[in-house]
Amino acid sequence: MQDHELLEKIAQTLQNADLKTGKRLIKHKSAAQLGEILELEKPSEQDWDQLFVWTQQYLDYSPDTNHSGFANRMWTGANMPSILGEIIAAFSNTSSCTFESAPVATLMENYMLGQMLDIVGFKNGEGQMTTGSSNANMIAMMVARNQALKNAKQQGLFSSQPLRAFVSCDAHYSLDKAANILGIGTDNLIKVPTDNNGEMDILALEKAIQNTQNSGGIAFFVCATLGTTVRGAYDNIEKLIQLKNKHNFWLHGDGAWGGAAIMSATLKGKFLSAIEQLDSFTMDFHKMLGSNLMCNFLLLKQQNLLSCTCADGDNSYIFRDKIADSGANSLQCGRRVDSLKWFLDWKFYGRQGFADRVEGYYKLVKFAENFIIANDELEMVVERSSFNLCFRFKAPNANVFNQKLRCKLLQSEQALFALAYIQKKLVFRLLVCNINLDKVKLTELLNRLIKTGKALQNNA
Repeated sequence: MQDHELLEKIAQTLQNADLKTGKRLIKHKSAAQLGEILELEKPSEQDWDQLFVWTQQYLDYSPDTNHSGFANRMWTGANMPSILGEIIAAFSNTSSCTFESAPVATLMENYMLGQMLDIVGFKNGEGQMTTGSSNANMIAMMVARNQALKNAKQQGLFSSQPLRAFVSCDAHYSLDKAANILGIGTDNLIKVPTDNNGEMDILALEKAIQNTQNSGGIAFFVCATLGTTVRGAYDNIEKLIQLKNKHNFWLHGDGAWGGAAIMSATLKGKFLSAIEQLDSFTMDFHKMLGSNLMCNFLLLKQQNLLSCTCADGDNSYIFRDKIADSGANSLQCGRRVDSLKWFLDWKFYGRQGFADRVEGYYKLVKFAENFIIANDELEMVVERSSFNLCFRFKAPNANVFNQKLRCKLLQSEQALFALAYIQKKLVFRLLVCNINLDKVKLTELLNRLIKTGKALQNNA
């Protein structure tokens, strides 16, 4: 098949897939059923027809993340400008590790990082795109480790005082992975209790820091979770800054989910006050703001820390321009071009467009909360903190029932909800981050849940 024919076939396949229509959430099959359909062991050497069969099956049996019933993740269908960028990046097939191999992408990344540094308020900072906030959290902890122990990069941790990092007990599990990878040890990642609002308990944090110091350890890193995964709670930056000034630790902000509030001046003031005083901050553009997966950035308030932390070894064979070659300051060697889609999204929507989007989501969440509170079949398990709703269907043996309800909604191809535990109570975790969602569709979604729940009760 010639290249132009292949491109036409790809375009036709996507057009036939009826993407962006939201007509059907998913063709649900079990893993065993889907395995039989796919026939993955089937030979296909030089067989374009068979490759397109698998391509069509991928489209047929994957969930439509644009559908209003897709409420399972912190992301949904992507913005069209970023999809354009993703396609072009795939066809150009280059790495943004050096300016020579990706000159336009390098300049776009630097431009976008400058935009974010300005919005966050890091006047003399630096940044980089990473593979996601999990990686960004680890890099931030790595920078903090090397600042606390100046010889850690060269000598390791073998003869150092014990290092301890502190996070909310509701912080993302990527911090556990970071402590493991960096040699801190997961036992030295101290999980601090939360208050009734889901925020890290400042008094408990200070007590834990003092215990570390009294025992000869170094309290080197605190992560403020800015929008927890389940409840959507924001740790109080202003109170953490007061503690940082007293105990001299690195303060990182994990805004993977809730960091999108920086786009709105109103919501930034409400949830991210004093963000400019953090030492580092990360945010995923592919979540609430809708860029194509993956699209993340890490910002540091101080310059020249990424190079002294991440750069190492003889890389003269590839990095010749230490300023322009962004890969020199990255943990990666090859770096996927993610800046093009980020840049195109930014230029198409602008900060005001993204602010309007986030503010719209916030209004929709409050609308859904009022709907749940007013409905006799549903109940809020905890009060809403920000963008997350944690609720359940009222029923005897509620955990088992709500698990069955969630499975029934999926198997009947009506909705794909996320579940989570709060104080051993199984809840539906509703995240509003779909630009195709409005009050009418949100009401329909919740009514489908209620109708299915009532039917399950009647058939029990």
